[in-house]
Amino acid sequence: MDMSLWWESFLALLTPEVLMFNVLGVLIGIVIGALPGLSATMAVAILTPITFWFAPACGFAMLIGVWNSAIFAGGITAVLINTPGTPASIASTFDGYQMYRQGRGGLALGINVIYSAFGGLISTLFLIFLAFPIAAFTVSFGPTEYFMLALFGLMMMISVSENNVVKGMAVGFAGLTLSTVGIDPILAVKRYTMDSTSLAAGISFLPVMIGMFGLGEVFNQIYEHKKSDEASAVAMIKQAAAKLGRILPTFKEIKQFFRPTTLAGVESTIIGAIPEAGADIASIICWGQAKKLSKHPEEYGKGSAEGFAVSCTSNNGVLGGALTTMLTLGIPGDAVTAILIGSLMMYGMQPGPKMFTEDTGFVMQIMQLMILSNVAIVIFGLLSAKMSARILNAKPQTVWVGVIALCVVGSYALNNSFSDVLLMAVGGVVGFFFKRGGFAPGPFILGLLLGGMLESNLRRALVMSQGSVSIFFERPVTLVLMILIVLTLCFSLFKRMFKRRNSK
Repeated sequence: MDMSLWWESFLALLTPEVLMFNVLGVLIGIVIGALPGLSATMAVAILTPITFWFAPACGFAMLIGVWNSAIFAGGITAVLINTPGTPASIASTFDGYQMYRQGRGGLALGINVIYSAFGGLISTLFLIFLAFPIAAFTVSFGPTEYFMLALFGLMMMISVSENNVVKGMAVGFAGLTLSTVGIDPILAVKRYTMDSTSLAAGISFLPVMIGMFGLGEVFNQIYEHKKSDEASAVAMIKQAAAKLGRILPTFKEIKQFFRPTTLAGVESTIIGAIPEAGADIASIICWGQAKKLSKHPEEYGKGSAEGFAVSCTSNNGVLGGALTTMLTLGIPGDAVTAILIGSLMMYGMQPGPKMFTEDTGFVMQIMQLMILSNVAIVIFGLLSAKMSARILNAKPQTVWVGVIALCVVGSYALNNSFSDVLLMAVGGVVGFFFKRGGFAPGPFILGLLLGGMLESNLRRALVMSQGSVSIFFERPVTLVLMILIVLTLCFSLFKRMFKRRNSK
C-alpha cells in the first residue's frame, strides 16, 4: 500500500464539507435505524439519488455514515422496547432488553455504541489489509458451501431456544416450512400461495420479525397489565430510567469482553464477505458460538452483558467484509452494497479489481470513511444514549401506542404494501401465543430467514451432481463447514451431559 497516497487521500477527506456530510449521515442513520422496519437498506436507497448532486467524496461520506449508524441504531430499540430496529439487531434483543429490565439500561446502551463501533473498526482493518485474500476465498463458494453455511446457521436454533431445545427446534422447523411459500427456486412455479399474489414472492421475514418481537411483546404486556399496578409500573419505569446510571463499561468488563468480541468481529467480517450472508445471520451465529465458549453460558439470553457485546460487535462487523467483496470483485455482499455499486457506477467507477488500479485514491477514501463513521458513532452515540431512554418515562399505554404505530409504519414502508402490515399483525398474534406458551421466537425467525438459502442451494447442488450426495464431500470448504457443524452438535451434547453430571 502506498502510504503517501493513503495520507494524501485522508487529508482530502478532512474538509468541512466531507465531515459535515458524514456527521449528517450518521445522525440520519441513528434516527432511521432506531425505527422498527426502517432498515439501513431503505435509508441508503432513499438518500442515494440525493447524493448524486454532491461530489463523490461528500456523497459517499453520507451513505457510509448512514449505513454504519443505522445498523448500530437498531440496537437502541432492541434494548428499550425489545424490538430490533434493523434485522441485524435480532440477537441484540436476547440480552439487551433483559439488561434494561434489570436496571442496567445505561450500560446496555453504552455497550451498543462502543462495541458496534469496535466491530466496525475490526472489519475495516480487514478491509484495509486483507481485502484481496478474503474476496478471492469467498468468490469460489458454490451451492454446496452456501448450503453448509445455511445449515451451520440453523444449528444456532439450539442456542436461541432459551431453556427448551425441543420447543425451539419445533418452532424453528415451523419457520423453515413457511420459507417454502412462494416461487419454487428451481422450477419457477407457485407453491403454497393459495392463488394469492401477495404470497407469490414468499413470506418476508422482516414484517414477521417486527410483529413477533414488537407487537407480540405489546400484546403480552397488555395481557399481563393490571390497572391497579399501573401507578407502580410507571414509577418503576421512571426509576429504571433514573437508574440508567453509568454508560461506559468498567475496565474489568472491557477485559472480560475482549476475547469474545474480538472473535465475533473476525467471524462476522468473514461471514459478511460471503454474498447473501448478512448481519442478521452473522449476529445469531456469533452469539451462539460465544455462548458455547463462554464461562457463564447460563447467563446468555437472560441479560448477559458479554452476550450483548458480542451481538453488537457482529452487527457492524459484517460491513467491512461486505464492502471487501463489493470493492474487489464487484459482487454485492448484501442489499446495501448492491445499492452502493449502482452509486459508484453513476460516478463513473466500476467496482472490481480495476478499481484498485484506476481509482486507488477513492478506494482508500472509502476505507477511511468507514473509520471516520465509527468514530462519529462513538461520539454522538454516547452523547445521546441517556436521551434515548426518556421515551419510557411515559405511561405503558403511551409506549404501547408508540410501538404499535412504529410497527405499522415500519412494516408498510418496506414495500408500500398493506399485505406486509397484515403479515406483521399475524406475526404479532403468533408471537403473543409463543410467549404465553414458552416458545422462543428466535428459532422461528431463523428458520424463515435461512430456509430459502438452504433449500435453493441444496437443490442446485443435487442438480449439479445428478442427485448424488457425494458432491458435499468433494470440496474442502464444504468438508470444513460440515466438521464445524458436527463439532457444534457434539459440543452442545457433551456440555449438557457435563452440566447434568455436575448438578447431580
